[in-house]
Amino acid sequence: MGAQLMAAAAPLQRPPAEVLFAAELARLAAWDRGPVPPGWRLSPPALERFILGDDELGIARKVVVPRALVTRVIIALATNRGAMLVGVPGTAKSWFSELLACGISGDSTLTVQGGAIGNIQQLLYGWNEAVLRQRGPCPEALVPGPVYRGMQQGRIVRFEEIARCSTEVQDGILSILSERQILVPELEGADRVLFARAGFNIIGTSNTLDQGVREMSAALKRRMNFETIEPIAELSDEIEVVIREATQALRGSGVAARIAPDVVEVLVTIFHELRNGQTIDGRSTDRLAAAVMSTAEAVSVVHAMGIHAYYYRDGNMHAEDLVHFLVGASLKDNREDRRRLRHYFDSEVVLRKAPVWQVVYAHRELL
Repeated sequence: MGAQLMAAAAPLQRPPAEVLFAAELARLAAWDRGPVPPGWRLSPPALERFILGDDELGIARKVVVPRALVTRVIIALATNRGAMLVGVPGTAKSWFSELLACGISGDSTLTVQGGAIGNIQQLLYGWNEAVLRQRGPCPEALVPGPVYRGMQQGRIVRFEEIARCSTEVQDGILSILSERQILVPELEGADRVLFARAGFNIIGTSNTLDQGVREMSAALKRRMNFETIEPIAELSDEIEVVIREATQALRGSGVAARIAPDVVEVLVTIFHELRNGQTIDGRSTDRLAAAVMSTAEAVSVVHAMGIHAYYYRDGNMHAEDLVHFLVGASLKDNREDRRRLRHYFDSEVVLRKAPVWQVVYAHRELL
């Protein structure tokens, strides 16, 4: 009983967006006077402010993407076209989709993982065998799947890694996006067909780097607006995101470590340059083949350094620890990447004269 009480009292490791930003959503709802699409919680301009921030309303920016892209996705969803967010790993596609679902439906938790779906019935509905044996096919025996629930309740369904699904599942999604209905042949009368309520739609995401995923059919592509989420272009924007997200992650871990902005700047600069194959001042450098030098990975490194600082240091991040945590993020399963990273340190990092850079360079033997 004691362990159960402790578990019940433990904070959520990763609250959904509607919990994290409940105060902002309430503030926006009170401010919002614009027309709201059927089934939505916020008007398109209010939803855009929720995602991109508004200083006057005290709304924080949550993703770094072009405003025009956000507007296009919002309008696509308002016209009942699905939205497909594609890009390399770590560019906040899933986070963007969560924010959209949260602002539109007030609930971002209706989520499907494409790699876990083997057939279309897992998305639609199943049956409670005990009720089925006792009463036969009836609405009480039906167990709704995520897409069924989304259509029934008029909510956004988030479909993660949609390209990992089989062709048959993708064709089933195509039918749903086209017809906006689900036929349940086992039932009779009005229960035989479920018609989607206003507010239902699908937001898909797909990682463009993973090997072995299936090509989406041209027909499915025609029913979804495609938007490519690019890595953050501006170094200052990426530093801001990493500090904000790492601070939130440390808070969720119950850690009061102090993030060192100069260490974060070094880390993000290294990721930025290795990702782009070019230094900030325009010199060519090696890209790492196996590593994804993404903003999300940078957040993970800073989070890990903060945990380490709290438990093993004095609560402050130390530059000499950076290389130790950089290794796990940048060196995966490609042996050549170790050579490339060493070359980057010996040709670029060595030239940086700021003390924090020199401390980082002094620990290159860990590479």
